[in-house]
Amino acid sequence: MLDPLGPPPAWLREFTKPYALLLDSPTLTEHVHEVFLAFAFYQFIHSVVSPVLSPILFPQSYSKLSARTKLNWDIHVVSLVQSIVINSLALWVMFVDDERNSMSPLERVFGYTGACGLIQALAVGYFVYDLIVSTIYVKMFGIGTLFHAISALWVFSLGFKPFLNYYASTFILYELSTPFLNIHWFLDKVNMTGSKAQWYNGMALLSVFFSCRLIWGTWQSVVVYSDMWTALQQTWNASSGPLTEPVNINANVFQLTRSSMCIDETCARANAEISQFKEYTAAGVPTWLVLTYVLSNLVLNFLNYFWFFKMVETVLKRFRTPEASGAKAAPGEKKGESAKLEGPAQDIILEAAANMEAEGSPLREHPSRDFDVGTNEELRRRRVDLVSKVPLPGS
Repeated sequence: MLDPLGPPPAWLREFTKPYALLLDSPTLTEHVHEVFLAFAFYQFIHSVVSPVLSPILFPQSYSKLSARTKLNWDIHVVSLVQSIVINSLALWVMFVDDERNSMSPLERVFGYTGACGLIQALAVGYFVYDLIVSTIYVKMFGIGTLFHAISALWVFSLGFKPFLNYYASTFILYELSTPFLNIHWFLDKVNMTGSKAQWYNGMALLSVFFSCRLIWGTWQSVVVYSDMWTALQQTWNASSGPLTEPVNINANVFQLTRSSMCIDETCARANAEISQFKEYTAAGVPTWLVLTYVLSNLVLNFLNYFWFFKMVETVLKRFRTPEASGAKAAPGEKKGESAKLEGPAQDIILEAAANMEAEGSPLREHPSRDFDVGTNEELRRRRVDLVSKVPLPGS
């Protein structure tokens, strides 16, 4: 599918081209305007929209925040808007981009569509904003946040080679849980910690995190590994030929009959676009690039599982009986009774969500920004109140 926003002005494309080629990112020339627009949009939300609207919408809460927390608030507003916008667009592209959906495994590695390029550009625009914020406030958020911003920007910029342009929409869906995490943070700040709204949001957060990161993410990781292995084999086979002949794998990558099946110009252009940058991918994919991508993806998936099982562990701790933890039940107390007294299901969900918030999220959420002890303190206070109401033996 062609880029819904269209190409940049000719002068901007020509101005960008030498820099794009220098960075080995030729498709950037087609989306540089979207990178700039995305960055400007998110910066406008951070600098104007959030500071102006937040005191109006939340007069009792926003005015009481410290300068640091107000900065965090504005960043979370940007993150919330960005995650909703880009997830919605990614889902739309996945459903309506027929050219993307008809790609072969090799085309999924080397091919290109303007619609997928749009998703990449919007993500890169956000990460440019994120990098600037992380650099300016590095003393506040830490060097880890800065490295996070750099690595995220680098990974998504790979698509401009083009490399795995097809998967831009696929892996953006990891972030379907991000809106719920931001909402969890905001509910703490507007004195709704422990409310039913936060509980329902916490349930949605855990469910979506499990579905989009563990189920969807793991499955798509296996698919992309398979596609890259196929691409590597093609590259190695072509490289084993006579040294006098340049490596060119295009004949084995792109389906040459695509455009002949179209009945209108738009379809023909969209299909031709898949191989538009084939001269830049003719030599195949470097082994180091595949290894780097696989390593990054494995680390990301490991973190996803680690964070989720930390949440599960939090829930299980709340239901363990005294015998399971090695403690003896109090006189007159039935087996498992203390587990029931330890806290309602609402607290369990909230504590698990708070743990996720404290641990952070691998792509957009930053632990140093998201960590807030409000929820944990509220849950601790509830447990103290609950224990104080439990009658002691003989009382």
